[in-house]
Amino acid sequence: MLVFATSDKGGTGRSVTSSNVVYRRALSGKDVSYVDFDFGSPTAGAIFQIDSITHGTAAGGLHSYLRGEIPEPRMLDVWSESDREVLRSQPPGAGRMVILPGDAAGGEFSVSPEMVRRCVDLFLRLEAEFDLSLVDLSAGRSYATDMALAATAEPALRGLTTRWLVFHRWTRQHILAAAALVFGERGIIDAGTARGHDSDRLRRAIRFVRTAVVDPNSEELAGLRPAQVAWLRDCNYDLRRLASQLGIGRTAMLGSVPLDPVLQWREQLISDDDVALTEVANSSTVEAFKLLAKRLDDDLAWEGL
Repeated sequence: MLVFATSDKGGTGRSVTSSNVVYRRALSGKDVSYVDFDFGSPTAGAIFQIDSITHGTAAGGLHSYLRGEIPEPRMLDVWSESDREVLRSQPPGAGRMVILPGDAAGGEFSVSPEMVRRCVDLFLRLEAEFDLSLVDLSAGRSYATDMALAATAEPALRGLTTRWLVFHRWTRQHILAAAALVFGERGIIDAGTARGHDSDRLRRAIRFVRTAVVDPNSEELAGLRPAQVAWLRDCNYDLRRLASQLGIGRTAMLGSVPLDPVLQWREQLISDDDVALTEVANSSTVEAFKLLAKRLDDDLAWEGL
């Protein structure tokens, strides 16, 4: 399965949430790959804490591959390459977890037919080798998104299961931008249709993920004044109503991730030790990642639109 992760803006938590979902799938026994198509900022290696690719790789990454400079992109095994102790060995029963980094100092670039062909070849290889490949795209209406749409419209990929996750923070501005990114002019559906996709089928393959969601009833907010809690509840109601009006309400949502200090202050994979041993992360955050990972291939979660 190919899953494409995009967002309305930067700073939505797209990359760190996607990385944690991939991590949870690997822990469940699936072979997974994380593909850094955030061409303007190829820094996903920092989340997996692989110091050699914190800002991308200097040894032939996705930029070099797509430009035809190398025959295949570099792949790093996270279990053996990570500099974080909890990730240094593959747990019993866990699947492979591989990252394909972008090039150091890489940037956005326009899409050519040859790049699309190489992208198709890459996706076919990933589909054959991994149970799940998550492709982290640049935010907004990007060249990376255009390339993904062009490649998946090619006959060689039309038979594959491809799904899209659109991340947005739980704010009015981000809800408006996320809806426009998908349904607006030159948005994903518009651009995908121009590339040869069936618009209804593409629409059914898109779900939204809310990030940094504040629950007014959570224990973490117990210290707030009653007036503050009431105000938060009013805001939450208004946001739910706006999301529903724009077509990105609960029926179009795959899941949500609560506000967590660890994710706000240090983007990283959240391990079980972070919750049970050091207690720096919240168990509700891990449960949100697990649910997202489970729903990726749950057909019932992708029906009804």
